[in-house]
Amino acid sequence: MLLYQSFILLAIFVVRLAAVLLPFEFIQLNATDIEKFPDIGFPSPNDTTNVHALSDCREFPGSSKWPSTEDWRRFNGSIDGALLQPLPPGAVCYKGSSYDEQKCQYLLRNATSSRFYIDDPLTVLSEWPTGSTCLPNLSPTGNSINFARNRNLRLVIKNTGHDFGGRSTGAGALSIWTHNLKEFQYTQGYSIGEYDGPVAQYAAGTESWELMNRMVDLNVTIIAPGVGTVGAVGGWLSGGGHTTVTSTFGLGSDQALSINVVTANGKFITADPYNNKDLFFALRGGAGSTFGVVTSVTAKVHPRINVTSSSLNFAFDRNPPASNVSFGNGTSALGYYVKDVETFWRGASLYYLFTKKVVEAGGIGFSYIYPLGNGSFRFTGSSSLPGKTPDQAYNFMQPLYDDLNHTGIAVRNVRAAQSFPYGSRGSGRGAVPNNRRYTSRLFPRTHWDDTKLFQQSMAAIQTAVEAGYTFHGTLNGPGSEIAGWPGKDSAVNPAWRVAVLHAMLFYKDTTGIQTALETRESEADINRYMDTWRQLTPGSGAYINEADPAEPNWQQSFFGEHYPRLLSIKKDRDPLGVFWAPTTAGSEDWEVRTADGYPHSQNGRLCRVQH
Repeated sequence: MLLYQSFILLAIFVVRLAAVLLPFEFIQLNATDIEKFPDIGFPSPNDTTNVHALSDCREFPGSSKWPSTEDWRRFNGSIDGALLQPLPPGAVCYKGSSYDEQKCQYLLRNATSSRFYIDDPLTVLSEWPTGSTCLPNLSPTGNSINFARNRNLRLVIKNTGHDFGGRSTGAGALSIWTHNLKEFQYTQGYSIGEYDGPVAQYAAGTESWELMNRMVDLNVTIIAPGVGTVGAVGGWLSGGGHTTVTSTFGLGSDQALSINVVTANGKFITADPYNNKDLFFALRGGAGSTFGVVTSVTAKVHPRINVTSSSLNFAFDRNPPASNVSFGNGTSALGYYVKDVETFWRGASLYYLFTKKVVEAGGIGFSYIYPLGNGSFRFTGSSSLPGKTPDQAYNFMQPLYDDLNHTGIAVRNVRAAQSFPYGSRGSGRGAVPNNRRYTSRLFPRTHWDDTKLFQQSMAAIQTAVEAGYTFHGTLNGPGSEIAGWPGKDSAVNPAWRVAVLHAMLFYKDTTGIQTALETRESEADINRYMDTWRQLTPGSGAYINEADPAEPNWQQSFFGEHYPRLLSIKKDRDPLGVFWAPTTAGSEDWEVRTADGYPHSQNGRLCRVQH
């Protein structure tokens, strides 16, 4: 796979007063460059054909029209030598010219506490979409947009690799790697439409921990992903983007006031509420790697806010320790064993019922229910309340603890020692690949107002956990009234605007090391339980950034009523399908053909679907 180290803009820049540019965004493609190497030229106006795109498939290493070594050399020269052809990191573990036992040992023992994987141009953190190929093992067994369009190559966009649906990887693809674009600008006074206040403009490679460090320095709040190494501009924002303060300030996509982007025709433009309004709509919630390569975003900046959190832990164990009282260490993490499984599930329901109040107060709930085997279970949860002092948070949460105590769960409310600012300093270490896979559903707030529906929802979650699936529930409420201007008019899944619970189930099996048949069986099994959730939430959907690429009827589930509009924008802005990623607008016209038939893997050639 050939990857781009640092994206160079293949565009003719047209000066507009509405556009604010970071230094790297002034780099231009000019007529002299194109004359030297015509394969990076812009398309003719209204050109929807491509002499190289007559094949039903994107070119692939070994195909007759795959660029020659000389083609790649000339292309590399046109982008000042920024083209990479890296090997997978795990190659050092396999016998051959790249073998290096010391480096292999490092990957297995030390890389987890470093930035090795997040700074690698090839690594994506979810391994199964790549076919789980060339994994580290001590005993192994086994001007880019124009160039890609003009030579019929598959094109993918990769930032940090925090994508669990296969949208940032692809076999035989030319990959635009935006990870090293880190520029940042803060402006105290900025006015556009209904917004008048401070803004931050940050480049596409900015990670959450880097944005949070800026918050600390400036003593402000900028909405960022909860995990430090997740990109703050890429798929997180373009898919919606929830975080600790979502119920207070809205989704990540609600913060964008202006977006700089390179489109499928290689042109660099600015999308905002008044210019290129179709793209401004689509880039905020319409999914990443679909409408263009985002180079930077100008976003709202809010006053610095403190957050107070409390934790809750309890478990049912059929063979508890002799004390049969508590587990954990430290008062804030202390948990209690309950007397029977019925009490356990009553306690879980009480937490989820109460957390609607947390959401309505601008907070967020974060929880897991783990099946421990032998009919035993553990619940862990937390509630984070922006803007509340420790005393206010303690008093706010006490009714939940009263109800839990009354039902037989002897947990106690612990007053937090202090509140902490949203956004603390970090170093961005520790991201490592894995083979996790999950599926999800957004439960609307109406289920909390209807006792029967709420009980049915909790029963459906209980049934799935009792079947061996780990449940993860994030509760937040980025409603339209929270989104503000211009967030309300965006492609964000409408199901987000009325949701309280973002509910997830993790696959039981280790995805990526199964056969294609075993994986299909795993998909069928988990969907037996997910189908019950879907039946309970008709017309709702799922959060595309934390969902399964096997989601049925994904067009409605991920985009709701916005899908027809997004598809129209896609066909207008990218008629040749230069940008392609699974479960995004127009992706149903293409498929990845893998050698082993592994479902939803990106380890194969991209070809048109034969109708």
